[in-house]
Amino acid sequence: MTAFLPTADETRLLARVSATADVTDRLDDRFARVVWSHLTEPGDAVAGRLIAELGASEALRAAVAGGPQDLPGVDRQQMIDARKRWMPRLSRESVRDSLEIAARIGLRLLSPEDEVWPARLGDLDVHAPHVLWVRGDASLAARAQPSVALIGARAATSYGEHVAIDLSAELCASGIAIVSGAAYGIDGAAHRTALAAGGKTLALLAGGVDRPYPAGHTDLIGRIGDAGAVIGEAPPGSAPTKWRFLQRNRLIAALADATVVVEAGWRSGSLNTAGHALTLGRPVGAVPGPITSAASAGALRLLRESAATCITCAADVRELLGDAPPLALFDLDDSALRPRTDDSTRVRDALSTRAWRLPDEVARRSGMSPGEVEAVLGLLMLGGEVEQSPLGWRRRSADPR
Repeated sequence: MTAFLPTADETRLLARVSATADVTDRLDDRFARVVWSHLTEPGDAVAGRLIAELGASEALRAAVAGGPQDLPGVDRQQMIDARKRWMPRLSRESVRDSLEIAARIGLRLLSPEDEVWPARLGDLDVHAPHVLWVRGDASLAARAQPSVALIGARAATSYGEHVAIDLSAELCASGIAIVSGAAYGIDGAAHRTALAAGGKTLALLAGGVDRPYPAGHTDLIGRIGDAGAVIGEAPPGSAPTKWRFLQRNRLIAALADATVVVEAGWRSGSLNTAGHALTLGRPVGAVPGPITSAASAGALRLLRESAATCITCAADVRELLGDAPPLALFDLDDSALRPRTDDSTRVRDALSTRAWRLPDEVARRSGMSPGEVEAVLGLLMLGGEVEQSPLGWRRRSADPR
């Protein structure tokens, strides 16, 4: 890819999918942001700093040319390592394919240049998404104020689902939008109730919004797209991975004015979302559950070890929105609560238990450099998680993931 302005065909596709009527405004940056969404994994801070400093189009030119020499916050070695992650994904065909998919199924492309871009994402700073792909109301993310993220366990108990239904119904009746991740359990209960109550709801997906996940919620996600908005930062066609789920959580936290954990296990991904919310200064609530229930262990932990507020009814949530507690440290010694995960997760996601994959292929799938991948593969092999043959690498079938 030697030219960074879109072709006439690409401009036509941008015009069809863009949430802005006149895509000629900053066309080069809009197209470059779509390219960046292909080059990087969600939350790539080096790309974020580069774009913040130079603009999306100039940053792309600089990255392909070898990177700027003295960028604040990014040293030369970081840029070298970042280019090793990015350049294997530089494909004009992939960019065009994503635009064609979006145009064919009626998705909308949002970029920070658009008036309906949700300003709250700016709180993510260099970790903010380059673009958003939306199925449904492209303006809803910016208009949905106030909004609450209702999140929790996939393997929810009847108690947890009952609480999620009650909270979602009462909050929607108060004009409060519901944000969640479309997963089984608490997420699904919150979304379904919001739809039944005639409220507004937004679902944040970890993969492309053209690939409903989980598959069992295909109908639900379609209904959310019809009445609200289904949103993702990964290009159409992208598969959800564990890394992308964890990074998706930062978007849930950033788009909501408050986050409420209804039910969660000790190491639930919902705690990761709560950690993002607290880092952003958003208020967090947790619903207490039986101390004998594993499904409530994470929520009880939030109440004991963080700045989370005890939530017993919708009135508590409305109070949380109106009187946010001050930002508190959320430094619990457990990876489930950290906004990010380690590189081994990304490598595991890129491996198969059946197909052998070479390090270059694993690097492309994980968004890492081949050197980084080989180092992680060595550690995983020592731990017995992967195996190697002349054909490449794969996860052992006994991998507990």
